[in-house]
Amino acid sequence: MSEAIEELMSAVSALSADEKKEFILRALPELGTEAIKDPGFLPRLLPVILGLIRESGIDLGQLLQLANMLGATAPGNGPE
Repeated sequence: MSEAIEELMSAVSALSADEKKEFILRALPELGTEAIKDPGFLPRLLPVILGLIRESGIDLGQLLQLANMLGATAPGNGPE
Protein backbone atom coordinates (compact mmCIF):
# COMPACT_ATOMS: atom_id res chain seq x y z
CA MET A 1 0.00 0.00 0.00
CA SER A 2 1.29 3.48 -0.79
CA GLU A 3 2.42 5.80 1.95
CA ALA A 4 -0.41 8.23 1.17
CA ILE A 5 -3.02 5.47 1.58
CA GLU A 6 -1.40 4.35 4.85
CA GLU A 7 -1.58 7.94 6.15
CA LEU A 8 -5.23 8.25 5.15
CA MET A 9 -6.09 4.91 6.75
CA SER A 10 -4.35 5.97 9.95
CA ALA A 11 -6.13 9.34 10.03
CA VAL A 12 -9.55 7.77 9.39
CA SER A 13 -8.93 5.05 11.99
CA ALA A 14 -8.24 7.77 14.59
CA LEU A 15 -11.70 9.31 14.08
CA SER A 16 -14.54 8.64 16.49
CA ALA A 17 -17.32 6.30 15.36
CA ASP A 18 -19.60 9.25 14.57
CA GLU A 19 -16.84 11.01 12.65
CA LYS A 20 -16.18 7.84 10.62
CA LYS A 21 -19.86 7.65 9.70
CA GLU A 22 -19.88 11.29 8.65
CA PHE A 23 -16.70 10.76 6.63
CA ILE A 24 -18.23 7.78 4.82
CA LEU A 25 -21.42 9.70 4.00
CA ARG A 26 -19.50 12.71 2.72
CA ALA A 27 -16.65 10.93 0.89
CA LEU A 28 -18.42 7.92 -0.63
CA PRO A 29 -20.50 9.77 -3.26
CA GLU A 30 -17.46 11.51 -4.74
CA LEU A 31 -15.17 8.49 -4.45
CA GLY A 32 -17.85 6.17 -5.80
CA THR A 33 -18.59 8.35 -8.81
CA GLU A 34 -14.94 8.34 -9.75
CA ALA A 35 -14.38 4.65 -9.00
CA ILE A 36 -17.30 3.30 -11.05
CA LYS A 37 -15.75 4.77 -14.17
CA ASP A 38 -13.41 1.76 -13.96
CA PRO A 39 -15.51 -1.25 -15.08
CA GLY A 40 -13.29 -3.67 -13.13
CA PHE A 41 -13.78 -1.89 -9.82
CA LEU A 42 -17.44 -2.67 -9.09
CA PRO A 43 -16.85 -6.45 -9.01
CA ARG A 44 -14.15 -5.80 -6.39
CA LEU A 45 -16.35 -3.45 -4.35
CA LEU A 46 -19.52 -5.54 -4.30
CA PRO A 47 -18.13 -8.34 -2.06
CA VAL A 48 -16.98 -5.71 0.45
CA ILE A 49 -20.45 -4.15 0.58
CA LEU A 50 -22.17 -7.53 0.79
CA GLY A 51 -19.81 -8.53 3.62
CA LEU A 52 -20.76 -5.39 5.55
CA ILE A 53 -24.44 -6.14 5.01
CA ARG A 54 -24.01 -9.72 6.21
CA GLU A 55 -22.10 -8.58 9.32
CA SER A 56 -24.85 -6.09 10.15
CA GLY A 57 -27.46 -8.83 10.31
CA ILE A 58 -29.68 -7.10 7.77
CA ASP A 59 -31.66 -9.54 5.66
CA LEU A 60 -30.59 -9.16 2.03
CA GLY A 61 -34.20 -9.63 0.85
CA GLN A 62 -35.38 -6.77 3.05
CA LEU A 63 -32.51 -4.64 1.81
CA LEU A 64 -33.48 -5.30 -1.80
CA GLN A 65 -37.08 -4.30 -1.03
CA LEU A 66 -35.83 -1.08 0.55
CA ALA A 67 -33.57 -0.41 -2.45
CA ASN A 68 -36.51 -0.93 -4.80
CA MET A 69 -38.66 1.47 -2.80
CA LEU A 70 -35.91 4.08 -2.72
CA GLY A 71 -35.28 3.61 -6.44
CA ALA A 72 -38.94 4.17 -7.19
CA THR A 73 -38.87 7.48 -5.31
CA ALA A 74 -35.52 8.70 -6.66
CA PRO A 75 -35.64 11.88 -8.74
CA GLY A 76 -36.25 11.11 -12.39
CA ASN A 77 -37.83 7.70 -11.76
CA GLY A 78 -41.40 8.81 -11.31
CA PRO A 79 -44.05 10.08 -13.72
CA GLU A 80 -43.20 13.40 -15.26
